[in-house]
Amino acid sequence: MDHFVLMALIATLGTWFVTALGAATVVFFKSPNQKALNLMLGFASGVMIAASFWSLLQPAIERAEASSGQPAYLVATTGFLFGALFMWGSDKIVTFSTRKANSTQGKPNERLNRIIMLVLSITLHNIPEGLAIGVAFGALQNSGYAAESLMGAITIAVGIGLQNFPEGAAVSLPLRREGCSRKKSFLLGQASGIVEPIAGVIGALLVVYVESMLPFALSFAAGAMILVAVHELIPECQRNQRAQPYFATTGIVLGFAVMMLLDVMLG
Repeated sequence: MDHFVLMALIATLGTWFVTALGAATVVFFKSPNQKALNLMLGFASGVMIAASFWSLLQPAIERAEASSGQPAYLVATTGFLFGALFMWGSDKIVTFSTRKANSTQGKPNERLNRIIMLVLSITLHNIPEGLAIGVAFGALQNSGYAAESLMGAITIAVGIGLQNFPEGAAVSLPLRREGCSRKKSFLLGQASGIVEPIAGVIGALLVVYVESMLPFALSFAAGAMILVAVHELIPECQRNQRAQPYFATTGIVLGFAVMMLLDVMLG
């Protein structure tokens, strides 16, 4: 296995492990500390937004200008929109399935469907996150181990890992409330993140062995990450905005600033 692909696998196994840690909260707590989760989600969304530009879109544009026969703006824009559309389509599939499940008669079926849809929704949106990490590490083949590129890939993995913690809890805790045992709730919660290593390896393989796809793949990952951050993470972390109007927002700004600082300082 190419060492860049191996690095992507290790990084995504790390993000899966953080998901498992989040799922493990069901063993110790009935509910997580919402204030801490809001700050963590805000920080992760800030990191993901900044990483989408400095670690994904900007390198995509530069590589497209250097190697692609197509205009760089066209490659970057198309990839970005396809990434967002992929996430939008995934969300629509989950929403449609959930509505269909809710129309099912019979309490046992309703309970089972709620559990399945909860796990499926988190699992689906972990796919582009794994792809984003895989693409970032696969892109290192063109820059070797340049500090800015390596740090960018690591920071993307850290940002995604941070927001995986509350996601793991978001699966396991509701499952526990539905009547599942702590063990079953934990196992299903951590299982929602296992697709990330698979998607990470696929993303890294694509850019390592199909180099011409790299600008599009980087842009695709950026579009997926922006949609997740703006559509899911930011609204989720702002749920308690009235009581603490700037708490989660501070997390977003800090996350963006940290990611920007690392990229610009190392670049």
